[in-house]
Amino acid sequence: MDENKAAKMQAQLQAMHEAYAAQLPEKIRQIEQTWSGLQNDWSDESFQTLHRLVHSLTGSGATFGFSMLSEAARTLEIIIKELIAEGKIPLSPAHRDEVAVYLKALREASQIADRKSPANAGIATQVAPHCDANNRLVFLVDDDVQLAEHLALQIGYFGYTIRAFPTLGEAFRTIIGSPPAVLLLDVDFPEDSLGGFNLLEQINREIGYLLPTIFISVHNELEYRLKAVRAGGCAYFNKPLDVAALIDKLEGLTSCEREEPYRILIVDDSRSLADYYATILKGAGMESEIVVEPLAVMRPLLEFMPDLILMDVYMPECSGLELAKVIRQQERFVSIPIVFLSAETDMEKQLDAMSLGGDDFLTKPIRPEHLVSSVATRVRRSRVLRSFMVRDSLTGLLNHTTIKAQLDIQLARAKRQGGKLAFAMLDIDHFKSVNDTYGHPTGDRVIRSLSRLLQQRLRTADVVGRYGGEEFAVIFNDTDGATAVKVLDDIRHDFGLIRHRHEKGEFSVTISAGVSGFPAINDAATMNEAADKALYAAKHGGRNRVVLSQD
Repeated sequence: MDENKAAKMQAQLQAMHEAYAAQLPEKIRQIEQTWSGLQNDWSDESFQTLHRLVHSLTGSGATFGFSMLSEAARTLEIIIKELIAEGKIPLSPAHRDEVAVYLKALREASQIADRKSPANAGIATQVAPHCDANNRLVFLVDDDVQLAEHLALQIGYFGYTIRAFPTLGEAFRTIIGSPPAVLLLDVDFPEDSLGGFNLLEQINREIGYLLPTIFISVHNELEYRLKAVRAGGCAYFNKPLDVAALIDKLEGLTSCEREEPYRILIVDDSRSLADYYATILKGAGMESEIVVEPLAVMRPLLEFMPDLILMDVYMPECSGLELAKVIRQQERFVSIPIVFLSAETDMEKQLDAMSLGGDDFLTKPIRPEHLVSSVATRVRRSRVLRSFMVRDSLTGLLNHTTIKAQLDIQLARAKRQGGKLAFAMLDIDHFKSVNDTYGHPTGDRVIRSLSRLLQQRLRTADVVGRYGGEEFAVIFNDTDGATAVKVLDDIRHDFGLIRHRHEKGEFSVTISAGVSGFPAINDAATMNEAADKALYAAKHGGRNRVVLSQD
């Protein structure tokens, strides 16, 4: 977080602290008024209200810099809960005197703030590193000029710009002036058998950070791999290089895909606490929506579509435990993590909360970094699990069911906006022969290689999926069929030039594709069928070609 943003957040938290302090006299007055009413007209419901009001101070006091208030409220809350559990209500005179003593202590504690407000404490944030989506520059440092030229050509097909350096000195001077996105670095040079390691250590010292680096070498001994790690290398590949595996690693180092901000639905009847949590989560890059009336939770659930629900346990009209049970009864919300936030320390009650649909239980007051960490961990895990349902495990592309659903969605959008749409089916030629000759693991690498090439060469607006086996599907938004054919033909040409490595020798494969388009065809099922027929025509026309549907 930059200094201006951090200062702004600190100011917001300080304002919340001051607002809470200003509201405390009224909160204490409500508690005393409820207690006073009980002296003249006893009501079990009013006594439960007293418990809820005291409980709210247990969790919120320390959060806003009144730790003594939280302790006094916790003590009083325990006494009230014990009296309720033991059935000692209406209270005897002795028990009334006991509650009155602690109520007095509660008022006194409300006037004593901590010397240092939590608003002035450091705030935990998750700051994404700077990433330039346009930086696809790779520096290749290798004294084998012929190998460097061949490797540069192979990597270049995947959208990278390659600049080769045959000497360590030239590479060092250029990198210091303008570092690349990734450095591809040989280990052994004529003037220095460990020159690659030494060069990277010098570069990192000079630029002040670890430059993403992949070492390449003929040496496979653990000694060399250990030196690569100590020098700051991200990966180590043996020559001859497996280009598909190398591209996978390059993708991981240069990917600039930014996750959608985590969406957190906060359900808490205390507006001040809910605002506090939302501010902390916003500082960590998350989006929040607040619900202070638990019975109004359904609309935000449907419209905001949260990644996680952060919910208080004790709320009027409907407890958090009851609300969690209602939410879990609806199939569409079964997988949303629910994290309870409460000052409740009774382990049995915490376990009850978990059994009713909760995924975690955080005890108030909670440190900002603990809140951010707990929420982020749950959301991250939930998103990974959801991705398994919609993505192909081998390629990471959308799976068969999801790409078909996307065709319906994108076609409906094109109809609404009066736009164009193209749909393509692709197939790897003679793929069975690849598996039979080189084995299924090699076949899998070929499939991943094509998926990488499609992701690199197509726009972010286009939708790519693995249709099944060696078949792929692409939805070209705002594109007519003829344009889609030209784009795919370039990809077809370059994929045929990529060399795949196996111990039996290098080999290349080709692809065929069929394309259909809207508005020539205005039905998703018919577009799918037409693209499939065009692919069939490409196969029977000699393969290694792209055919536009004539339907």
